[in-house]
Amino acid sequence: MSAALKARAAVASALALTLLTLSSCVMVGPDFERPEAPYLGSWSKGAGLKIDDKTGLTTRSEAVSDWWTLFKDPILTAFIEEAYQDNLVLEAAGVRVYQARAQLGIARGELFPQQQQAKAGYRGVEYSTNNTIIKEVREFLPIDNRFNSYSTGFDAGWEIDLWGKIRRDVQSAKANLMYEIASYDDVLVTLTGDIAATYVTIRELQGLIALTRANAALQKKSLDIAKVKLEGGTTTQLDVDEATASYNNTLATIPQYQAALAQAMNAMSVLIGETPGDVAPRVKRYKRLPRVPAAVAIGVPADMLRRRPDIRAAEYLAAAQSAQIGVAKADLYPAFTITGAVSVKSSDVGNLFSNGSFDGFINPAFAWNFLNYGRIRNNVRVQDAKFQELLLQYENTVLSAYSEVETALVSFLKAQQQVAYLRRSVAAARRAEGVVLDQYRDGTASYDRVIEAQRSLLLSQTRLLAARADVLTNLIAVYKGLAGGWIPPNVKGFINDKTRDQMEARTNWGQLLKRPVDNSQ
Repeated sequence: MSAALKARAAVASALALTLLTLSSCVMVGPDFERPEAPYLGSWSKGAGLKIDDKTGLTTRSEAVSDWWTLFKDPILTAFIEEAYQDNLVLEAAGVRVYQARAQLGIARGELFPQQQQAKAGYRGVEYSTNNTIIKEVREFLPIDNRFNSYSTGFDAGWEIDLWGKIRRDVQSAKANLMYEIASYDDVLVTLTGDIAATYVTIRELQGLIALTRANAALQKKSLDIAKVKLEGGTTTQLDVDEATASYNNTLATIPQYQAALAQAMNAMSVLIGETPGDVAPRVKRYKRLPRVPAAVAIGVPADMLRRRPDIRAAEYLAAAQSAQIGVAKADLYPAFTITGAVSVKSSDVGNLFSNGSFDGFINPAFAWNFLNYGRIRNNVRVQDAKFQELLLQYENTVLSAYSEVETALVSFLKAQQQVAYLRRSVAAARRAEGVVLDQYRDGTASYDRVIEAQRSLLLSQTRLLAARADVLTNLIAVYKGLAGGWIPPNVKGFINDKTRDQMEARTNWGQLLKRPVDNSQ
């Protein structure tokens, strides 16, 4: 290397070191701070409801990540565990997490030389001996019209992150990764609630079918009594016709329930990632609705703010956008770059790495797009407005979360009250149906009263079953609103083995798709 080149390289290196030192402490744009959330001191404050032992609710704070196990229903638990492994929407959310991880790797890579190229080459040249210039030169100098040239080297270009543009972009990518993880958790919470609610619907429809068949049996019994009385001449054909119509109207509701039941089972198949038809054998035998836990711990609103993944997702999304303001502001300042190349060249491959074969250059430079200040400033304003929009969306997400939990709590408590009333109604309707049927058999009551009593019994039983299902559905909504139902990422690593194997077969993912270590055993 010549002395002049060494001097220029030393100056450039000193300049680069100075710029690098400055870039470690300068970052334009705002530093993100967690936005203030709307405050709610206690649950059901707006509804005027008291939360105490009498209501079955307690503000005691405890983990609710596996709330479905409180229902003591192994089939429900099995469905949820299968969905965690095979639900396709959840798998897609997990893949987006790994996509965000790769995007973070791209952003971090910008901190290092952005343009890198290793090169090597060989050049063989033979000049024509009939070339006029070659002829004239060879009259004075004995030159060879053939020669070889060997070279190898490396060149690079690096933009110094003087104003923090690249580091802000890394911050944005980190926040985006956390957003995708929170979004995955949100999908998991929703999935768990949907499975539990669908399971309650399946059991409710099975119960309605069983109730309808039981009431149809009662109506068939009264129809038989009417036929016997008609044969004995103690009643008219009108009673038989009315009994027949009532009996068949009741039977006609069963296919409707069965169609709805098939639809609910097919929906469950999609949720657990199975083909339609695989769920029916597992829930073929009717079971009672899951039991409501004796005590439901709901904690306080502050617990919900920490647990709900959609609130965390809204926060991380705002954080990612906050960093983009700094990225845009950095364009207002000059960009400093260093480009250079180092290589060795020789006509003899044996001398390729000798001292005299060195060749290279270094070129510090800067560019300042000051003529486009208006466009750049407006871009900063655009990014700032997007950030403000996300802050408002965060506050709205918190308010919506409060509303969801409050609504679910009120609905849960009111459904329990409704169950208490309907239990009394069913007991009274059952006694009335038995008395009226005996009176009709004895001839002291008309058949209209029998029909009315049986309709009242079926209606009361149906409403009671629906109310009990509403209690469970609203309790599920409470748990969902409190953000229960996700598992730590290290349990399955966001995607199952099948998805991981497919991705690894196509692309070298390095350590990004490494299977998590199960330390639970």
